[in-house]
Amino acid sequence: MSQVLPVTPLDSLTAAVRRALPVLPVVAVIALLALPIAPSGEGGANIADAMSGLVVLCCAVRLLRTRRRPLSATAALVLGLPVVGISVAAAGATDPGAGITGLTRYLQIFVLVPAAVLLLVRDRRDLRLLAWAFVALALWQGAVGVRQYVTGTGASYQGEDVRAVGTFGPTDVMGMATVVAFGLVCAVALALGTAGARQRSAAVLCALVLLPPLAVSFSRGAWIATAVACGAQLLLAGLRRAVKVIAALAAAGMILVGGLGFGSAMLQERIASITQVTDAPDQSVTDRYTMWAAAADMWREHPLTGVGLKGFPDYRDGHASLALSSGSDIAGAGAAYHKQALLSPHNMYLLVLSEQGLIGLLALAGSWLALLVCALRGLVRVRRTPRATAGPGPAPAGGAAPDGTDCALVACGLLVWQLVDFVYADIGGPSTVLTAVVFGVIGWWALMDPSSAPAPGTPAPAAAVREEATTR
Repeated sequence: MSQVLPVTPLDSLTAAVRRALPVLPVVAVIALLALPIAPSGEGGANIADAMSGLVVLCCAVRLLRTRRRPLSATAALVLGLPVVGISVAAAGATDPGAGITGLTRYLQIFVLVPAAVLLLVRDRRDLRLLAWAFVALALWQGAVGVRQYVTGTGASYQGEDVRAVGTFGPTDVMGMATVVAFGLVCAVALALGTAGARQRSAAVLCALVLLPPLAVSFSRGAWIATAVACGAQLLLAGLRRAVKVIAALAAAGMILVGGLGFGSAMLQERIASITQVTDAPDQSVTDRYTMWAAAADMWREHPLTGVGLKGFPDYRDGHASLALSSGSDIAGAGAAYHKQALLSPHNMYLLVLSEQGLIGLLALAGSWLALLVCALRGLVRVRRTPRATAGPGPAPAGGAAPDGTDCALVACGLLVWQLVDFVYADIGGPSTVLTAVVFGVIGWWALMDPSSAPAPGTPAPAAAVREEATTR
């Protein structure tokens, strides 16, 4: 008689690692963003970018080994649409070298890495693993950022080294804010859509812990995008729940800010400045409006194809008014004081419009809009799927979200955040590679979730019933 050996924790860990092996290179990209960035870095390629190239290579090798059709026609169209505008703009670039560099970067962020992530993620467990990886990275960067704020070792802000930038340094002040916001959006999605009480409690705790580092990042664009994304997640999770959560958050905010006086005067002034950008804007807002106007002027001169990839800096001075400053002040977090040139309009839509014209903007924004529609359709499909076919596991307690709701809210929340944030930011800096991973996660839910269609060879429900009856 054979003896059954007990399963040890090491065996369980080994089995879990083996099962998650295909998606681990994507987890590695996220993890590598926890490493410090050189203070003098100018936003070039870093180790996480190199790892993203390895992710694409791993995906190609896996496809060759499995010899299967990688993408559906719809997925290929949605992911490949941006290539049209990018290629046309690269061909029209004033500097061929800069055009090739821009072409490579755009393909990396919006086509190749998202497609590789989409193909390496196999099921909802892989997507949840990536969501928790976002949360873990956000907790680490948030902890570093809060320490910088408390100890006065962050980036310079209003003459004090208190701006939390995490390990990204003062040259990428949006890096930590972006990472923390991604983690917060994922945590909110997991809290709203997870049936398990333990994971839901952990997600709620993580979301609360990530609020202070997001606040001390002093990033108004990240605050607005996070508020819109989390509000959208609450509404998508259910109107009744949204009202309860918003009421609880409002009460907590009144107690913390009004009763306990939480938040420095500097932070309160930054929050108040969101509504004062047209009345008495600071220099950073003036610079942004000036560059927005310059980008729009470039587009009017080259409406269809733009000025070419990487062409905004060359055309900026010819279209910007005298209100534009010589650059933004960079200091603190280990870097000496210097001026950083303003080489982009800090608005992704206007950057694409100025450099790629209407062709590029319609192609890129059309791809994002298709992802949003497909992601929302996936959420509706999950909400209408009976529990018996929604996934394994015991039936949830009354009112619990159907299986897959967390994945849907992760994808929808991240996409809404990115689309709103692109009004105030564009690609650039070490954290940009994380945007590529985000679009891959969104793309898998929107285009590849196996629950959206029956597997090949699976009979339709009526046919399955007839087949079962004839075999009895």
